[in-house]
Amino acid sequence: MALHFQSLAELEVLCTHLYIGTDLTQRIEAEKALLELIDSPECLSKCQLLLEQGTTSYAQLLAATCLSKLISRVSPLPVEQRIDIRNYILNYVASQLKLAPFVIQALIQVIAKITKLGWFEVQKDQFVFREIIADVKKFLQGTMEHCIIGVIILSELTQEMNLVDYSRPSAKHRKIATSFRDTSLKDILVLACSLLKEVLAKPLNLQDESQQTLVMQVLKLVLNCLNFDFIGSLADESADDLCTVQIPTTWRTIFLEPETLDLFFNLYHSLPPLLSQLALSCLVQFASTRRSLFSSPERAKYLGNLIKGVRRILENPQGLSDPGNYHEFCRFLARLKTNYQLGELVMVKEYPEVIRLIANFTITSLQHWEFAPNSVHYLLTLWQRMVASVPFVKSTEPHLLDTYAPEITKAFITSRLESVAIVVRDHLDDPLDDAATVFQQLEQLCTVSRCEYEKTCTLLVQLFDQNAQNYQKLLHSASGITVDMAIQEGRLAWLVYLVGTVVGGRLTYTSTDEHDAMDGELSCRVFQLISLMDTGLPRCSNEKIELAILWFLDQFRKTYVGDQLQRTSKVYARMSEVLGITDDNHVLETFMTKIVTNLKYWGRCEPVISRTLQFLNDLSVGYILLKKLVKIDAVKFMLKNHTSEHFPFLGISDRYSLSDFRCRTTFYTALTRLLMVDLGEDEDEFENFMLPLTVSFETILQIFNNNFKQEDVKRMLIGLARDLRGIAFALNTKTSYTMLFDWIITFQEKSNHQYAGRTKIGKKVNLKNHYSASIF
Repeated sequence: MALHFQSLAELEVLCTHLYIGTDLTQRIEAEKALLELIDSPECLSKCQLLLEQGTTSYAQLLAATCLSKLISRVSPLPVEQRIDIRNYILNYVASQLKLAPFVIQALIQVIAKITKLGWFEVQKDQFVFREIIADVKKFLQGTMEHCIIGVIILSELTQEMNLVDYSRPSAKHRKIATSFRDTSLKDILVLACSLLKEVLAKPLNLQDESQQTLVMQVLKLVLNCLNFDFIGSLADESADDLCTVQIPTTWRTIFLEPETLDLFFNLYHSLPPLLSQLALSCLVQFASTRRSLFSSPERAKYLGNLIKGVRRILENPQGLSDPGNYHEFCRFLARLKTNYQLGELVMVKEYPEVIRLIANFTITSLQHWEFAPNSVHYLLTLWQRMVASVPFVKSTEPHLLDTYAPEITKAFITSRLESVAIVVRDHLDDPLDDAATVFQQLEQLCTVSRCEYEKTCTLLVQLFDQNAQNYQKLLHSASGITVDMAIQEGRLAWLVYLVGTVVGGRLTYTSTDEHDAMDGELSCRVFQLISLMDTGLPRCSNEKIELAILWFLDQFRKTYVGDQLQRTSKVYARMSEVLGITDDNHVLETFMTKIVTNLKYWGRCEPVISRTLQFLNDLSVGYILLKKLVKIDAVKFMLKNHTSEHFPFLGISDRYSLSDFRCRTTFYTALTRLLMVDLGEDEDEFENFMLPLTVSFETILQIFNNNFKQEDVKRMLIGLARDLRGIAFALNTKTSYTMLFDWIITFQEKSNHQYAGRTKIGKKVNLKNHYSASIF
């Protein structure tokens, strides 16, 4: 392809290759040509040619792209030239109303960049590039199409001012953004709100596409204003529920006017879903306004207006059937609790009715478990924080959470159990397979579940007993895995997760001895299920139940096993009667027995092995726990028998993917921590511990010298390297690390000796010296 373009036809060929071409080579050449065009002295004239005579929208897009890159260069064009470009584009978009939307957007972005980069440039004692707002007002006085273009210009300008250009000094960006905020942003917001008021003042014609487009662009403009980075904090968008909008003090009058909030609530109720979703997004930002913007009476009044709006939405919930509206409303509710204390909420006159409506809305949402799990996250966040705030409420007004929190917990429990049959019979995606979402929801539920814990405990005991009995009947009657068995196993998996969740909730909520006794009642049932499942291995096994059990064990460990455990905890009262587990030492024995069982029978299941080893690793952190663990027979067995014969996951079978080998590092890290507790300077004990690795080394070298198979050696080397990495990671003293180093040196010297003599190759291998360098 030629890199010099003289005619319009040649330029349009460049557009074709650049934007709609499918040949990769032609596209690369077109990109090179584009860069050359930008550097060409004739760039501006060629752009003008494309804009005025181009036969396709892509020609105009190419011109916009060239202009954008041209004015973004570190060495800027002269001020007069940039003014001419800005004025030309303004006149062009004003006269060419039939341009493709993406072309208009690209050209307006050029205007926004010119304005931002020249914000502080002065000509004849005037900030020449700040006149853009006055130019936009001329657009707003024209036709509907002109109004839309004017609003898009303001919206793109606001976005551009908020966008950090990392190719330029951040201090300069912050200076420009701050000046724009102080001089123009408030006026833009007021202008946008006045346009929305004009829209509502007239009968809405929802069939008029131009009117819908205008409303959409104005709402996007408001949202851009409220999303502005007012203080240069660059907030992490992933922490959505923690966001506070740092509205400037000069904006107080806008927010104190009740008409402002009413405007957006009215827009939500008047607009179709695509637009009402944007109105709710704006309300999310209004609900997130920093507390210090108001005095206490003003804040109470503002909160009251927000709560009135919530009640109005929930009393007319038709719009919430739209997924976008539903999601934004859930965010709105979560933000209310993030920015207002429970003591403030209960003082609002409508609080009793609104909390009832929110509870019913949440229960309905939880019952439709297959719908919008990402949105449910915000509802659970709301209830989690409400319940967590109960101990700190000093108001005499009732918070009513003791009435509604148990209902929320019950709705979550029953809906998840009811979902199992539908998932199994209709072959739907199982929510339990999305571990990240399940864990997140359970961690939120744990706080809510401890409010009026007696009700939750009674429900779980009843459901657990009923489903465990049904499961045992199926075990004795079914000849194989049936639909009923799959349903029952899924329900048990959920119940084990839920028991672990409520037990873990003890750390998040004020508990009593009676609550600890209830934890013991529930825990008994899970430990009995563990015994039942392990007795039937390997014939009767279920991965989902095993993963749920590991979740429960980890939650029980965090709550009732540890260096600071109170031995008088009532959790062991019932466990002692039923299981003979009287204290945390017996629990640790149960933990280790379960770990050894999983490592023995679940070698082909990476998720179970990985989570089992992570549980073992968590147990091995903490000196007091380590001292207790090394006295357990199961631990002594592991320290002396860590081979593939006893733990199949340590093998090199091609049934395991190479990524599965990562769990070996975790295993040996935990195992070495246990070894180090009583090892001291006993080198013989260390040698005995390292014996399986010594055998692995020798086996690798035998393969190299005899019947070489690349895949086998690759797997063995990777496994051995993973093992040694885990051991080295756990060695934190000079003495212990020296033992490992001496082991390596001793083995290497023997290998060198054998390599020099080339004797006894079948018994001792001779290539260790060569490969040890690559391993270590």
